[in-house]
Formats: sequence, structure tokens, C-alpha cells
Amino acid sequence: MTDEIIEELELEPERYELHAGPLLHFDLDRRDFFKVTGGGIFVLLALKGSLAQESGGGQRRGQGGAMPKEIGAWIHVAEDGSVTVYTGKVEVGQNIRTSLSQVVAEELRIPLTSVKMVMGDTDIVPYDAGTFGSLTTRMMSPQLRKAGAAAREALIDLAAEAAKVDRKELTVAGGKVIHAASKRSFEFGKLTHGQRVARVISDDVGVTPPGEWKIAGKSAQKVDARAIVTGKHEYSSDIKRPGLLHAKVLRPSAYGATLVSADSREAEKLPNVTVVKDGEFIGVAAKSESAAAKARESIRAEWKTAPQPSSRELFDYLRTNAGQSQGGGRGGGRPEAATGSIEKGLAEGDHKLQQTYTVAYIAHIPLEPRAAVAEWNDGKLTVWTGTQRPFGVRSELAQAFHIPEEKVRVLVPDTGSGYGGKHTGEAAIEAARIAKAAGKPVKLVWTREEEFNWAYFRPAGVIDVNSAVTRDGKITAWEFHNYNSGQAGIRTLYEVPNQLIQFHSTKTPLRQGSYRALAATANHFARETHMDELAHAVKMDPLEFRLKNLKDDRLRAVFEAAAAKFGWGKTKPAPGRGFGIAGGFEKGGYVAMCAEVSVDRTSSAVKIERVVASFDCGPVVNPDQLRNQIEGSVVMGIGGALFEAIEFEDGKLLNGRLSSYRVPRFSDAPSIDVVLVDRKDLPTAGAGETPIVGLAPAVGNAIFNATGIRARSLPMRLEKQIAQGAKG
Repeated sequence: MTDEIIEELELEPERYELHAGPLLHFDLDRRDFFKVTGGGIFVLLALKGSLAQESGGGQRRGQGGAMPKEIGAWIHVAEDGSVTVYTGKVEVGQNIRTSLSQVVAEELRIPLTSVKMVMGDTDIVPYDAGTFGSLTTRMMSPQLRKAGAAAREALIDLAAEAAKVDRKELTVAGGKVIHAASKRSFEFGKLTHGQRVARVISDDVGVTPPGEWKIAGKSAQKVDARAIVTGKHEYSSDIKRPGLLHAKVLRPSAYGATLVSADSREAEKLPNVTVVKDGEFIGVAAKSESAAAKARESIRAEWKTAPQPSSRELFDYLRTNAGQSQGGGRGGGRPEAATGSIEKGLAEGDHKLQQTYTVAYIAHIPLEPRAAVAEWNDGKLTVWTGTQRPFGVRSELAQAFHIPEEKVRVLVPDTGSGYGGKHTGEAAIEAARIAKAAGKPVKLVWTREEEFNWAYFRPAGVIDVNSAVTRDGKITAWEFHNYNSGQAGIRTLYEVPNQLIQFHSTKTPLRQGSYRALAATANHFARETHMDELAHAVKMDPLEFRLKNLKDDRLRAVFEAAAAKFGWGKTKPAPGRGFGIAGGFEKGGYVAMCAEVSVDRTSSAVKIERVVASFDCGPVVNPDQLRNQIEGSVVMGIGGALFEAIEFEDGKLLNGRLSSYRVPRFSDAPSIDVVLVDRKDLPTAGAGETPIVGLAPAVGNAIFNATGIRARSLPMRLEKQIAQGAKG
């Protein structure tokens, strides 16, 4: 990981969940590599200095276990010729198991099916900060390319020694090292048999250029696709252990509520029920989930609540509580960008524009709610749970139970989506506490309602933009203030001589944290909507206006590619329809989107008819996988754009269930065309987050094109304005 990437991660204070202290705290009384897998060749991926620290802000919690801190991943070529990759990254639905396998197979010149990935088991993989920030493809993929290349070179060395030939005469293919002149070949397993070789990767190891890729760079079937579609694959909630009990936890009556008293006598009378009371934590365990639920419902608890703001007054609350952040992290002190003079820029402009944009809290809605199975054995705790940060959760468990991290093992089954919402270990800690009291393994599966109410939300935010532009379309001033939602994607790539861009941390009424693309969605929505408003102020085509103020070649390229595929400027939308365009940059990726919407004046319904997305993330490792990421971002982005918003009052959610919280449906999905800008001459970047930032502003700009109504709040609920025929 480069210093630039580390700095970028440290500049994301919206990862609020990583700065908060432990949610629960209970009052309770160097593994050797060859011992893990046996002989063979190990290629170790060494990290340097602060690179092994936890990303996302703050110092790393705990030591990350017995493995050396400086090891980021390793590849093992076994005596039977099998190749295993050990990494702390986890699979949460983004298909990195396949793409990481591809780059290793590419360098070792072996079929994709010959690579096995061992992921997210804290006892046998090296420390990793977590799977987030689009860093798996951006950081781990290039590192594993180097590791695979180093393993290939080590095998060539062994073959050269065995054949007594110059290593330059050898090639690698199909799991063999081949000496063409003598027609001899050496299988990987034969070369590694009886060997105990460990290599640390050198900085100058030669990797295969993307232009020469044979396995990477091509679409490949998902490694475990058959298990997924047939139901054979096991998630955390599928794990079974001998004597397993099921658990439930008593939740507070509202956010910020404190426990006054709890009468659990009725629950304790029920057969085969264990009740755990530890401070304000109350949990139960029983032989079935229904029995545990019955026991929990029989507990009579009294809670004390305090006045809380409601969603109706949220944005005023965020603005008036600026500078009172409840989390750590930097923000609100110095500007993110300050060049020139805003006063001078405003004076030079012929048109001035001041607008405010808002974004609501929204929920992650993962397909798989939080779940964990916990088991204590001879003082050691083992937990199976779906998390994006297995080592982070291990640290949380060690802190909660006052035990060394070496006494905690976290295993992450491939997980049913995360979207940034599974960084913390609530379910794991709760299951472990109940299991300790029950003396048996315990499974805890959150309900959908618990997932809504007690996970963290994407931060809400208020964004003020003050700008000026000349008659001929040159932006002269750009002042941008974000309150609370965060600073990911906050800087503009448009050329403006006078800028002031600042993030203001703010006290928040709800628990908030990472969400796909972090605050980049909010910041791009405000910026690209404002750019559209400026274009209309000077009566310029929105694409022409953007390109006039843009020198960045890569952002220009995706704008032009999306516009060409969409047919921008060639036709006018039909009555009741509108076209919109937006784009941006985040996490090393460049995106542009064109959207066509239809608006029914009678029902006030907005329908996204089609979307064209153009994306540049450097060299493409797996085209189909990348298209899936982009299409998934488009569909997920529909919710936040048009209808997702958490409503709350007096510390309680008013729509904390799927019957009252609208998410995208099959009928909402538009026609989606994806244009991949495959830049094999550049470093690779991830695609799990960036594509989502273009959808909302493109749709909002299309709504304006169709109706003349300007949407400045997410979600864009325009029923009243459309019904009244209001003009923005």
C-alpha cells in the first residue's frame, strides 16, 4: 500500500464506527508457518512500517496475533503441487475470491481451478486491516501478483538446480517448469517435495504486464458459484456445533436509553433456558430460536430515556451542532482545499449561485443480517461471524473479555453482503458472552428489525455550495462545506482558481458509520447537481460545461465514453422524459453516468428508464465481475436516490422494517449499459464503491430536464412539487 493510499484512508473520518469505543464491556473473572501446512515453498508478502497498522484511522487495536506484523499475505506451493493463498481479506459478495485467484494463477501459469484461497481465519492467515475502501483490488491484487511471480521464480530456481541448466532456459506452464531443449519438465509438486523454502518478495520481482495477461483480464466463472446457487454454501447462520444453543438479546426501548430495572424471574423458570445479566446487557439461550424468543419476551425491563431530535429537525440539528463530533478522526479544523480567494472569485463571476443539499440517514439492508456462532473451549474463544474486519473483531472480543488476542479465533464464512456495514462485532460479542455463561456453543442471528435498529447508518449530511461562473462558462469560485456526512470524494477535479472546501464534524443523533462509497455519494450529488445548475445558469449543455472546466484526461474520457454510448446531444427526450449526466472520481476509479427518466405527472412517479455507466479503474482483472459491480451499484444507488431514508422520533425508528422502508425492487431496475475503459497502462483500482456515486446526481439532473423541478435532497421525493407543477 502506498503512502498516498494510507493518507487517503486516514482522511475519512466518516468511518465513525472505527473510532467509537467498545459497545459492550463485561466484568469477567509465533505460530511457525510450516506447522500450519507442512513443507513446500512459502512466498511471504512483506509490509513495511505503518502499512501493517489498521486502516481507516487510529492505531491498530492489538497485535494481530502470533503471525509477524509485517506479513500481509503469503502463497504456499505444497508438496502435492497445490497452490494456496492465505489472506486476511474476506468474501462479502464482491467476488474477490475469484479475481485474487486469477492474478495468482496468471503469475504461476496454472489453471484458475488450481488455486485455493484461505481467507479471514485469524489463526492461519496474516493480519489484515479489513476488506473495505476498494483496497482489495487496488492493494492486495498487485501484491499477490508479486507474490505469484516470486513463487514462479523460486520454482524456476529449484528446477534449474535439478536440471543443472541456466534458469533462462526454463519456462513455466500448466503447473510445470519446462526445459524445452531437453524436453524435460518438472511438476511443481516434485520440485517442492522435501523442501522447506521461505522467500520474502523483493521490490524488483517481475510481474506479467496486463497487456500479456492470459487468465487475469478475462471473464471467469465465480470460483464457488455452484455451491452458492445450489444452497450448499454455508453462511454464519448455517454453522452447526455439538450441543448448540440459540440466543436472543434484550434491546433498549430507544437510542440512548439506560436500564433502570429488569425482572427475569419468569424467563428463568422456563425449562432449559439460561439468562445472562451483565450490567445493561441481558441475553438468553435456549434449545431453539423460538424458545429463546419466548424467554426474552417474558423479561420485564424498565428503561430511562432522554429527549432526542427527530428526522424532521435533523438538518438544522446537524448544522447547529457542528464541531461537537461524537467520534474521533480529523475534520472541521483545516480545509480540505483552500486556493486563491473566494471573495475574488465571486467578484469575477457574472452569475453567482448559493444552494444547500441534504442527504438522509439510510440503512445497509444486507441480504444476510448479522449472525455469529461462539464457542469457548479451555479458555479459548472461537467465533464464526460475517464481518469485513476479522482481526478488528478479534480485538473487540479480546477487549470485551479481558483475554489475550491469541486466545481468540475469528473465522469468516463467505458473507451475504456488507456494504461497509459489517466492520464491527456486535453479534460476535453478544454470542460469546451468552456462550460463556451457558457453557455451550451459542448461535445468535439478528432479526431484520434488529439489523435496522441497532446497526449503524450511512451518515446524514448538509452541504452548502457557494459558486460563481462567467458568461462563457468558466467557474471562478467554489466554496463547499459538508456537515457530518464526511469528506470522501469532497475535492473537485474541475479547474477552479478560487476554492474553499471543508468538512465539519458534527454531533449525530443516530449511530453512523461506513456505507458503500462513504460520503462520496453525498459530495458527488451536491457537486454534480450544482454543476448542472451552473450549466443552466449560463445556458450551456451540461456535458459541454463540464468538459470546459475539466483538464483531467481520465475523467474527460469517461464522460465522453458514457455520452457517446448514450447518444448525448443527438436527440431530445420525449415529453415526460428527461436526460441527465454526472461523473466523478473516488478510490482510484473514474465514473460517468447518463440517465434517462420518465415522470408521470398524474401519479408523480419517477421511473429510471435507462442508465449508461462508463468506468475506468485501470487494467480490468475480470470484465464480467466488474460489470456486475457497476450494475449492482446502479441498482443499490436507486434506493438512496429516490426513496431510502430513516425516519425517527424520540430515539425510535419509525420505519425500521422492510414493510415501511422502501428498497429497490426488480421493477425499479432500468436498462443498464456498461462501458469499460480498460487502461492497461495504469495501476489497478477497485470498483466496489466508486460507481455508486454517479447515479443520484445523473437521475436528479434528468428529473430537472423532464420537469424543471430541481432536486436538492436525497432521497428525491418530489411528489408535491410534481403535483403542483412547481419550478426549481
